[in-house]
Amino acid sequence: MSALDSRPGEPAHYSQVWCFRTPRARLALWAGWVALVALFVWCWQVMNANTLWVFVADAPDQAVDIGSRMFPPDPTYLPELLLPLWDTLNIATLGTLGGIILAIPVAFLAAGNTTPSTLLVRPVALFIIVSSRSINSLIWALLLVAIIGPGLLAGIVAIALRSIGFVGKLLYEAIEETDGRQVEAVTATGAGRAQVIHYGILPQVLPAFWGIAMFRWDINIRESTILGLVGAGGIGMKLQSSIDTLAWSQVATILIVILATVVVSEALSARVRRALI
Repeated sequence: MSALDSRPGEPAHYSQVWCFRTPRARLALWAGWVALVALFVWCWQVMNANTLWVFVADAPDQAVDIGSRMFPPDPTYLPELLLPLWDTLNIATLGTLGGIILAIPVAFLAAGNTTPSTLLVRPVALFIIVSSRSINSLIWALLLVAIIGPGLLAGIVAIALRSIGFVGKLLYEAIEETDGRQVEAVTATGAGRAQVIHYGILPQVLPAFWGIAMFRWDINIRESTILGLVGAGGIGMKLQSSIDTLAWSQVATILIVILATVVVSEALSARVRRALI
């Protein structure tokens, strides 16, 4: 604060010099940068301790060698990929459907404006969502293959368990963002709790719900292609088998099929989302 010149008999006026950040904020910012640099240096040391740079330096040559073995792809291998590809699509579709069915009640229990109890039920629902999102579908598949054995069922359940957290989180956020005036209008007619949800909330969240469902199906198409690497069925099993036998031309064919499937599913998902939202 600094006093400005004032006329005799008039009160002194003060002006405050504007700063983008306060001294405390600048100190905290610099401390944060120092901590970030220290963390980077520590992580670099940890990485170097377990890294053989001789192999890293040789990596470009190895990549070129494997790439040359992949070309040209083996088109005669395509018929053997049709059934595994169909299994992959089934894993993604059925897993998404199962995840959505399980995620809908969890989302309504987690939303603050529809949960029956914010002290007990909502924390449990949020814990289910966080647990599902914290574990990757590949880890779910590893656990399920050990529990129920290899095959499509393990892949479907893994995709479903992974989808609960994604769909549940986005859906409960959409429920909480609904217009309360429409809910109040339905409540004013004497409607019960189920009727309020059906007529006041569902019409507002349905467009978002279909968009979330298609988006998750698109993601699950990509994730289901690798579940076969751990024995959960699908085209990933063919990929693992070809890599193990060093059949690189078959690997190239499988990668092309996976890429084409992902591109088509993403285009289909985007088109459906544009039509629904």
